[in-house]
Amino acid sequence: MYDIKWIREHPDAFDRGLQRRGLEPLSGKLEPLSRKLLALDETRRALIVKLEQAQARRNAASKEIGQAKAKKDEAAAQKLMAEVAEYKTSIPAMQADEKAAIEALDKELAQIPNTPADDVPDGKDEHGNVERHVWGKKRDYAFKPKQHFELGEALGQMDFELAAKLSGARFVVLQKGLARLERALGQFFLDTHTSEKHGYTEVNPPLLVRNRGMFGTAQLPKFAEDQFLTAALPVDGHLWPKFTKAVQSAPTFAEAGIQYAEFFDSDASTPLWLIPTAEVPLTNLVRESIVDEDTLPRRYTACTPCFRAEAGAAGKDTRGMIRQHQFTKVELVSVTTPEQSKAEHERMLACAEEVLKKLDLHYRVMTLCTGDMGFASQKTYDIEVWLPGQNAYREISSCSNCGEFQARRMDARYKGKDGKVKGHVHTLNGSGVAVGRALIAVMETYQQADGSILVPEALKPYMGGMTKIERA
Repeated sequence: MYDIKWIREHPDAFDRGLQRRGLEPLSGKLEPLSRKLLALDETRRALIVKLEQAQARRNAASKEIGQAKAKKDEAAAQKLMAEVAEYKTSIPAMQADEKAAIEALDKELAQIPNTPADDVPDGKDEHGNVERHVWGKKRDYAFKPKQHFELGEALGQMDFELAAKLSGARFVVLQKGLARLERALGQFFLDTHTSEKHGYTEVNPPLLVRNRGMFGTAQLPKFAEDQFLTAALPVDGHLWPKFTKAVQSAPTFAEAGIQYAEFFDSDASTPLWLIPTAEVPLTNLVRESIVDEDTLPRRYTACTPCFRAEAGAAGKDTRGMIRQHQFTKVELVSVTTPEQSKAEHERMLACAEEVLKKLDLHYRVMTLCTGDMGFASQKTYDIEVWLPGQNAYREISSCSNCGEFQARRMDARYKGKDGKVKGHVHTLNGSGVAVGRALIAVMETYQQADGSILVPEALKPYMGGMTKIERA
């Protein structure tokens, strides 16, 4: 979320940043977005001044009534009383206008992506990403490597048809050795990140969050349709019944007439959202707070199920576990000062890389270009692991520095030892790493000619003596 004061003072820098993101000027006009926002801001500021002047005049007139009565000037007193009575009607109307103007500006600001950092490469899509470095080498196999779903189904331990009976497409049932291997990966990642070297604090957060939590990390309002929304029945409140009735005949929130101010920006009487990533609850641990600078950086990690209604482009990765509605991920979140955030970003990347190194998985690190970064990110590194069965690199971690973008949406600030507030914190998040994707990588990398899968050395302590996964 942007500070409108900063846009007012740096309109050209704001517009250049969004142009690097690939955002066009206002539809049908050759006007930069800053001009529209500043016009809304001018309206808001003018209404504030008008309201303040009216309130000041009402207060002054109220005092003058007493003075007029003391002088026994009834005509003047009556005139002043009529003026005050008029303000009783006009001031609430002005307050309503001011509120509407603030909401109009906030709504526009909430849907604008973060400005990319200066050192982010320009580009339209993933083809503009730049390789930062590569670790390890591709393995040679005396046979044609299979994809993870071919291996898992042949082992009788990965079942997509059974999952479809339970939940529909893009779900999986894991059993026996593969189920244990996935659990082992999550435990291994957590143990590594909570070690003294990495220093992350393990958290077991709620999987259901309220509107403001999702707004804080920028899943709402722009990406509402990518999320899963839940409700206990019956629901006490007016918004949820309105929502359910409206969406029965409309494919999107906007078409259903669900208004930003009454739904996405409110916590009252609304259902809860399933988290798309533990980034949401972990980052919101500092929401609406002023933290002490000497407690920063704060580093949190969690291993949670994650839920995404939009699992990817239609027709893409329809087989296997690459794109699922439900998956497990170990999340890394850092909260730090502006001065520390760049170094913290590099540190987070190194922590995510280390677990892959310990598993001896070949990967590369990509610096995402302006056209491929996430909505809230200033700069993002993607780690792409090599999958022999697919003969391709696939994303397994994404580490992003969001600057103060999320902190402004959450009202998260920090103060120095003198007790004075110094500004908004910076927030960072990354996968450390995606457990399902890591399972795929281990299966394809450690597969044997007979279809069995060797257990990596780093995972053997978690596997109860199992060194190979094979069909029972």
